[in-house]
Amino acid sequence: MSYELTVIPGDGIGQEVVPAAIRVLETLDVDFEFHEADAGDHVNAETGEALPQETYELAASTDATLFGAAGETAADVILPLREAVGSFVNVRPAKAYPGVEAVRPETDLVFLRENTEGVYSGHEDRLTEDVSTLTRVVTESASRQLAEYACEFVDERETDGFTVVHKANVMRETDGLFRDTVTAVADDHGVETDEVLMDAFATHVCLDPEQFDVVVCPNLAGDVLSDLAAGLVGGLGLLPSANVGPDRGLFEPVHGTAPDIAGEGMANPAAAILSAALMVEYLGHDEEGAAVRTAVEDVLENGPRTPDLGGDASTEDVTSAVVDRLSN
Repeated sequence: MSYELTVIPGDGIGQEVVPAAIRVLETLDVDFEFHEADAGDHVNAETGEALPQETYELAASTDATLFGAAGETAADVILPLREAVGSFVNVRPAKAYPGVEAVRPETDLVFLRENTEGVYSGHEDRLTEDVSTLTRVVTESASRQLAEYACEFVDERETDGFTVVHKANVMRETDGLFRDTVTAVADDHGVETDEVLMDAFATHVCLDPEQFDVVVCPNLAGDVLSDLAAGLVGGLGLLPSANVGPDRGLFEPVHGTAPDIAGEGMANPAAAILSAALMVEYLGHDEEGAAVRTAVEDVLENGPRTPDLGGDASTEDVTSAVVDRLSN
């Protein structure tokens, strides 16, 4: 079976790490057809729109999309792209790797973040010079869809259950609805849950990350707390992510454009390659995805390493090392 993939390098180091990920994908015994598209700051400067309609339509019609990074126009790019693939959950693993200096090397957890609602719904108003407002949207249907995915996710991982992170003690109607819906679905599936307030979670995950495995949370909380967890494992440069929809997905490294090193050939491609591994697994090729992940982990542990990890290797050096591991 052949899979059609939209490839959007975007801005900054996205132009370097996405081609690295494509090179790794080309070594696999999976048939991919790549369709390169454009988006980001440079496109906005040239055309007046950060996400051209043809890019949106391509993402909405292919099997999956691999995205790099966008700069100032990030919200104008990534949010519509998530809409294009119908994404309802953002999957963000945060794992410490051997050989990589980490604040908490025992960290190994996954965030399942609601991906459509909350304060990212886009309902903002400026009422007066002194007053602006933001409407937070939470629905039972979106919370239920996330919870159903979470139950399937922990079942496949053969873990006991998941942690629901919320702030229902203050946002009683919105987070209360989220919490009640998610726990009710889990109960229906016989999946165990526990609950932690999001501010308490921020403390607990730093002090003892091993107490958490799968974390289910609303949109903004998932965004902030997964970035916090990134600090425990060595930074955003190592974190992949998947935006999953019913029929297609969008896969991207969590890091940004890194303008200070863009164009110098020294960007760490690990997060982009790991995002590609998530994509391969999403398309049903678990063995190949696991092989890519193992190859990346071996390179992270034994080198070569890019300057962000204390080495002097180039993006090309690291990519070639991953490809070599896969070939042996």
